[in-house]
This record gives sequence, structure tokens and C-alpha cells, in this order.
Amino acid sequence: MANNHPFAHSDELLSALCAAIIADLEQAISENGSAVLLVSGGSTPKPLFKRLSETPIAWENVRIGLCDERWVNPEHIDSNEKLVRDVLLQAYASKARFVGLYCAGLNADEAQNECSQRVKSQLWPIDVCVLGMGDDAHTASLFPHNSKLSEGLDENNKSLCISITPQTAPNPRMSLTFSAIISARHLYLHFEGEQKRLVFEEALRGNDALAMPIRAFLHQKIKEIEVYYA
Repeated sequence: MANNHPFAHSDELLSALCAAIIADLEQAISENGSAVLLVSGGSTPKPLFKRLSETPIAWENVRIGLCDERWVNPEHIDSNEKLVRDVLLQAYASKARFVGLYCAGLNADEAQNECSQRVKSQLWPIDVCVLGMGDDAHTASLFPHNSKLSEGLDENNKSLCISITPQTAPNPRMSLTFSAIISARHLYLHFEGEQKRLVFEEALRGNDALAMPIRAFLHQKIKEIEVYYA
């Protein structure tokens, strides 16, 4: 179930998406005293992170985590944790508590259970989850035609995290599973650019999630996903 929010300009998209996420976080804080926000890496969310960081809410009551992580040291340029610390955990949002996925001394396969337990104990339940999408229609680190993709997309898989080694991108990864992501109270997909719009439209036309993993989220009947794009 996809609820589309198309925008002509990136600035309009960012204003609307930031406002929606902030409203969701404030609602969770009001109702439960705290909120959990999970975000994705890559270049697309950087302007969104900056806007969020400059919005004054009770960030000290927000825990921030990741939809996926590249299995590299948190100081590595490819680390999603580094991206979040450098761009999102600034200004007002510097008061938020970050919970990373990377486990020093373990490879991604060895850390799968540890990461699932970490998410369950420190980032659960998920109030807001913001997914991205690659040109190959991967989301989080659920890559097309991967040997572990079926396991990652299995809605009956109770594990919250899965280790993935993509064939088309560098670094082993740790990703939230479909069942973990779809549990989020509010689920968003954010992408920008003509190429990704075409990928999105192709994904809407078909059902093979092993070829285009984003389809698993666009066509499921469990949770409405709010799609913001420009």
C-alpha cells in the first residue's frame, strides 16, 4: 500500500517530509515519553538530516538508529553511522541518543544475532522508519537477486537483522529485515531524481520482489508506506 506524495522541487519535498517526521516523533514522545527514528544512508537523505537537526523538539527523548549499515569501522567514510553523526546528530538533534549496528571484532555474519538483540532492546518499538531506494531498486541493504534476499523479505522471519553481502556494491552489510521494517508505526520512502522515479514506476508495475526488493514494501497489505519524491 503506497500513498504517493510527488513534488516538483526538492525543497518542497524536504519541508513536507521533515514536518511529517517531526509530527510523528512529537506524537510518540507525547504518548510514550520517547520516540525511535530509523534512517537510511546514502547521499539523498543528507539535506533531510540537516533540516531535522535544525528543528527544535525534545531530541533528548529520541533514539536514532539505522535501517542498515555497511560493515566498516564507524570512522570509515562509507559508514552510515558516520554520516548520521556528522549530519543528523548536530544542532538541536545532538541531544538524541544514537544506537549503531556495527559490532567491533565481529564480521557481519557473526554479528547478526547481536544486532537483532540490540534493535529489540534499544530501538523497539520503531516509531518512524525512513527508507531509501537505489537505482537497482534495493532498499535498506536488501539487494536484488541476493542469495539471502528471500530470507530477508520473509514476513515470517522473526529475526530483526540479516547480514547481506551484495554482489553489486562494496562492503558486507547488516540490514533490518522486512518484518522489522514493516513493524514501524510510520513508514516512509524517500527518493529524488528522474532515474529513481522511473525505477519506482517500474516497481509499481510488477510483483517480483527478488528482482526489485522495494516491491515487497510497495505491494504489501500490512502497512501504508508514505512515498515522498521529487
